[in-house]
Amino acid sequence: MAPRFIAWLALLAAAATTAAHAQEWPTRPLRIVVMAAPGGLVDIVARTLSTHMSPTLGQPVVVENRPGGGGNIAADFVAKAPADGYTLLSTGSNHAVNQSLLPNPGFDYNRDLAPVSMVAVGSQLIVATNSLPVSNIAELVALAKQKPGSVAIGHAPIGTPGHVAAELLVSLGKADFTLVTYKGIGAILPDAISGQVQVTLGALPPILPLVKAGRLKALAVTGAKRDPVLPDVPTVAESGIPGFEVLTWLCILTTGGTPRPVIDRLNAEIRRVMAMPEVRDAFLKQGAEPWTNSPDELDTYIRAEAKKWGDVLKNA
Repeated sequence: MAPRFIAWLALLAAAATTAAHAQEWPTRPLRIVVMAAPGGLVDIVARTLSTHMSPTLGQPVVVENRPGGGGNIAADFVAKAPADGYTLLSTGSNHAVNQSLLPNPGFDYNRDLAPVSMVAVGSQLIVATNSLPVSNIAELVALAKQKPGSVAIGHAPIGTPGHVAAELLVSLGKADFTLVTYKGIGAILPDAISGQVQVTLGALPPILPLVKAGRLKALAVTGAKRDPVLPDVPTVAESGIPGFEVLTWLCILTTGGTPRPVIDRLNAEIRRVMAMPEVRDAFLKQGAEPWTNSPDELDTYIRAEAKKWGDVLKNA
């Protein structure tokens, strides 16, 4: 028998084995590892998927929180798991930023982790203390230029969407702001209300009630379009800084080398769950819009985000 024909038969047999494996999968419980502590949106993503994927997969889907290291503790765990699709990672924007901040984490971001699907995306909200004499981003930038260093922006830890958004505002606004790092938005808000920092930014859920109560004033949202929850609040780009866009995005990855049929099955399950009306409504109330895509599209998006934030942080 000709060697070329034998090789062709071997490839055909391997493809048949992979397809059969995918049809049988899953045969045991799955685990979604969350890069943050319980309670945040990235944790809500995992628990929502766990609840709605388990019945159709016919297996339990367990959520396990592994916070720390800017998300790299969880990422490292999933990167080193067996490549069989049973271990998933719930992560987001920080995964792209970390590639510049933490370039040698002990695993390869692109080789050892495989994209499955985007899950949701949302804007951040930029707010100011009521005593600050500005009502929009253009006035804020003008004040920072007029009085360099006088306006302090409180932001969440290095590498988070809040931090990179603050750095981008400094870069594109060409203004001298003072950046103050906090452990999280919960620690920033009391100082923002009292005026110890004049500006802060973050996801809508923790900030929006304070805006509605009149304790902070909204200046802009960081996305490319206005948020449906705050239709009267302009984007930063509308406010005089063209090209400004910072989204908080959430996605699911798995271990690199996982068979593509298994990844495609997971992708289909995530798309199904995120299209459910009750799931969509719940996320919109959290200020996040359900958004799914293909594994290849997510891979392209993450690589573009990594380059974008690598350039911003290099110049910061």
